[in-house]
Amino acid sequence: MGYVQVEEVLGGEKVLGQKIRSINDLVELGRHGIRKSALRHLAASMSLTWRDMAKLLPITERTLQRYQTQKLLSQVVSEQALQLAEVVATGIDVFEDRDNFLAWLSLPCAALGNRKPMELLNSRFGMELVIDELGRISHGLPA
Repeated sequence: MGYVQVEEVLGGEKVLGQKIRSINDLVELGRHGIRKSALRHLAASMSLTWRDMAKLLPITERTLQRYQTQKLLSQVVSEQALQLAEVVATGIDVFEDRDNFLAWLSLPCAALGNRKPMELLNSRFGMELVIDELGRISHGLPA
């Protein structure tokens, strides 16, 4: 997974207002905040509604709905959304297909304590577990 894939999941340079080419770009984007429109692209990449997206982020569905498209989200929400975009980009890269990755998110995984990966995506540590598992899958290690 590269930073270009993260950028694509979030709608590209036009939506983000900048390119993502390094971890430093992610840090600055997180500090500055991403637009609601980038979050809309992320939700579409995951086939999620605003209600489902709000369950993964520290923001309410109602607040998301009220934000204008170009409104910048807070640093906390932006950073979690960026990390979620990294999970999605990695998953699509590992499974080589978005639909296969989304299906995997819904299946219990023994390596994750028989939890569905989707259930772990609402916390930083849960996302790290999912990223680690995707790394094992990409290297052909037993799950």
